[in-house]
Parts: sequence; structure tokens; C-alpha cells
Amino acid sequence: MKTRRDFLKNAGTLALASIVMPELTFATAKVKNPGLQLYSVRTEMMADAKGTLKQLAGLGIKQIESARSTKGNYYGLTGKEMRDTCKELDMTLRSGHVAIDAKWQQTLDEAAESGQEYLICSSLPGAGQTVDNYKRVADLFNKHGEECRKQGIKFGYHNHDYEFEKVDGQVLYDVLMDNTDPKLVYMELDLGWVVASGINPLDYFKKYKGRFPLWHLKDMNMQKKHSTEYGKGALDIPKMLEHQNESGLKYFFMEQEEYAKSPMESIKYNMDYLERIRI
Repeated sequence: MKTRRDFLKNAGTLALASIVMPELTFATAKVKNPGLQLYSVRTEMMADAKGTLKQLAGLGIKQIESARSTKGNYYGLTGKEMRDTCKELDMTLRSGHVAIDAKWQQTLDEAAESGQEYLICSSLPGAGQTVDNYKRVADLFNKHGEECRKQGIKFGYHNHDYEFEKVDGQVLYDVLMDNTDPKLVYMELDLGWVVASGINPLDYFKKYKGRFPLWHLKDMNMQKKHSTEYGKGALDIPKMLEHQNESGLKYFFMEQEEYAKSPMESIKYNMDYLERIRI
């Protein structure tokens, strides 16, 4: 029979352990609110948008990021239909990848109708890997960021690998970061493309603390420069998640463009991986 003295002794031992080995008490949280960039299931979404969303909900996906397709920004659905379908499935449309083009106002209006929080430019507009072009793009992003803010939406940008090239001794991505207003332009850091560029994302969390509220949590096969299932590539996913506060992370979206078998099987594999790790 355990006495109160035994209880206090055990409690003291645990308290000491928490000092000597803090991972015993702090590294126990599960990964929450996993999201998906729908480009990962682009073929399936084009064939049956609502049916595919239902499958994703069944896998435990909670946050959705859409992507422009030949059927529009929501795979043939209106912004409202996309919002309502996600809501019915206990998911939330958080973000969407779009282009800055002649249909920009329509894109903005649809995003406002959908209720999504973020609108993300998916690739660099304009032409030229030059410092001057990146400064021009930064000015454009600030302008569109203000337009989005008036609609209650946050504007952002999603990187690839080419933004991390150096020109005249300057990293082009840094030019973009240094010339955009953090209150108007929110960065979605694609961690897979960062590591593919030979850069540690943690360095950017430190240099631009709090400026990356969105991630593409993408593992990367460095030999093929292809995305791969979690744990098979170069990205240290647990380490990234341990430092999410430095990033300013609010939501992350899985994105996988190449698969061992099929998109749904890869997503299931990744979800199982996230279920096993603790941060």
C-alpha cells in the first residue's frame, strides 16, 4: 500500500527528472491540425472534388489549401461551395494558391466569398532573376497585400528553390523579405524547396523570426529533387515542428507531388508518421 510519503518521494523524483531530462515532460505533445495542399490530389480533385474532400476528411485532414486549376481556384466549385463542403466535413478552408493576373479582382472576390484566411501567390510574377525584379515584385506584393487586407484576407507568397539563388552577393529571397511589409505580406515557407536549395529552414526562422505563419511541410528526396513520404527524405520534420514558434507557424499543409504508390496512400503514410512523433 502506497503512503503519502511514497507519493511525495515519487513526485520529487519526477520533478528532478524534468530538470535533468526535460524531454520526459515537454516532448509529449501530438502534432495538431494537419493540413493538405490540394495540389497533392490534383487529379482526384479534378475528377470529383467533393468526393475527394470526403476521403481526405476520413484520413484526419483538418486544414485545406486549394490550388488554381483549369476548373478555377476551387476545382469547379464556387468559393462558397468549397467553404461549405469543408465545413460539413469538419475541415476548414484556410488558404489558396492563385496567380496574379488579369483575373486578380475575381480571385480576390472569390476568396472573400470562401471565407478563407490567406491568399497565396504560388510563383514569382514578372521575369528575371535580378535584384531589381525582386524589388519590383516586393512593391507589387505590398500593393496586393493592402488590397487583401481591405477584404479581411492575408496575402502571401510561396517559394520554390530558385528564390534562394545569389545575385550580386545577395540571396534573392532575402531581397523579397527585406522589401515586403510584414503587416501586408505573409510568407508560406516550402520547407522541402528550402532544403533542396542546401539551406536549413531554421536559419530563416531565426533571421526572420515570426514571418512564416504557413508552411508546406514537404519531405524531399535530394537525389531526385522530388517530394517523398515523410521520413524518407532530407527534411528533419520533428526538428522543424519543435521550432514552430520561432517561425510564427499557424498552419502547415502537407504537399507531395510524387508518390511511392498513389496520392491517398502517401497521405495516409504521412498522417501515420505525424501520429507517431511527439514535439
